[in-house]
Amino acid sequence: MRIIALYLPQFHTIPENDEWWGKNFTEWVNVKKAKPIYEGHIQPRLPLNDNYYDLTDDSVKIWQAKIAKEHGIYGFCYYHYWFNGKMLLEKPMEQMLANKEIDIPFCVSWANEPWTKAWVGDMTKVLIPQHYGEEKEWEEHFDYLLPFFKDERYMKEDGKPVFVFYRPTAIPCLDKMMAYWTELAVQAGFPGLCFISQTDNFGEIQRRKDDPFDYHVEFQPIYAHHLMFADQFKTLKAIRRKVSKWVENITGIDLKRYGQKAISKVTNATRVDYQKMWDISLNQKPISSKSIAGAFVRWDNTPRHGERGWVCVPQTPADFEKNLEKQILHVNKEYSTDMMFIYAWNEWAEGGYLEPDQIDGYGYLNAIKEALIRTEEYRVRDVASMDEMREAEWN
Repeated sequence: MRIIALYLPQFHTIPENDEWWGKNFTEWVNVKKAKPIYEGHIQPRLPLNDNYYDLTDDSVKIWQAKIAKEHGIYGFCYYHYWFNGKMLLEKPMEQMLANKEIDIPFCVSWANEPWTKAWVGDMTKVLIPQHYGEEKEWEEHFDYLLPFFKDERYMKEDGKPVFVFYRPTAIPCLDKMMAYWTELAVQAGFPGLCFISQTDNFGEIQRRKDDPFDYHVEFQPIYAHHLMFADQFKTLKAIRRKVSKWVENITGIDLKRYGQKAISKVTNATRVDYQKMWDISLNQKPISSKSIAGAFVRWDNTPRHGERGWVCVPQTPADFEKNLEKQILHVNKEYSTDMMFIYAWNEWAEGGYLEPDQIDGYGYLNAIKEALIRTEEYRVRDVASMDEMREAEWN
């Protein structure tokens, strides 16, 4: 089983974040300022030994790779921020490429959304727009990525470097861009690229007859959350449309221009049953042979969104271990690939982190290791049992 952990690079300062959020802003700022919102809510979450690291320090990246591999993580999927040639948070990945001591397989997920104030719950304030350009711009992007693709640590499927689109449905020129990148990859000596979609509007692209992707990730826990509340989302959307129209008729103000903030605030963090979320994932049938199962450690995005956030409860390493073990068995039985994307390695401000903290220590990493050991024992035992049955038949 290849468990690939999503990796956030926002743990070092950059001039843009200093301008937008204040001097010396990193993800640790959100983590440290978090407060409990309801009785029993554990915030802030603190890294073990107060390890508020800086990702431009290579010793940190070496340590991350070491403990990840020791506990069964196959590799990291780095979020990559590219805005038509403008980059953000690129230093950790570039330093990793240059330092072979950071010894772990990796791939890239292009977070191809506009950079907004979503960190504080405001999707309407665009800080850097996302423009996709044409072949000239696509080639510039490919040329930047090519040294990563050529690295021996870079993940490849049948010789094809793995490239993940975070939100492919947002790209109007998607098919043409992918076709052109495939040409460039062949020219560079690869048999092509292995394209993976991370979010697919819950099967929109995967159900196309001309689906250009090799794989589609069931991005958890977002996938399960959507399925759990699909009916409520539809109802809420209808209510918002009616309220927005009513307000516009009376005041002349179009709430859609303001992200409907006036009617979207949650008065307290929404608590979602952790096990129910996992049960949805465990019962998920792959849409096609291109489906990649997802997993998640936990979820609590209140450090970013405060009372607008939502939390999975309860959540312990033991719960995670039990569910991950079931998911591995589920994947072995139902899915055509042994890849599994897990949320996440270090999404501290959304609760999705595997790194050790002051409450659970290495509990979640140990849970991965134990789940992998046990499921491998089951597999070996089943194969041995099958061999015994065949031997009995032959005799």
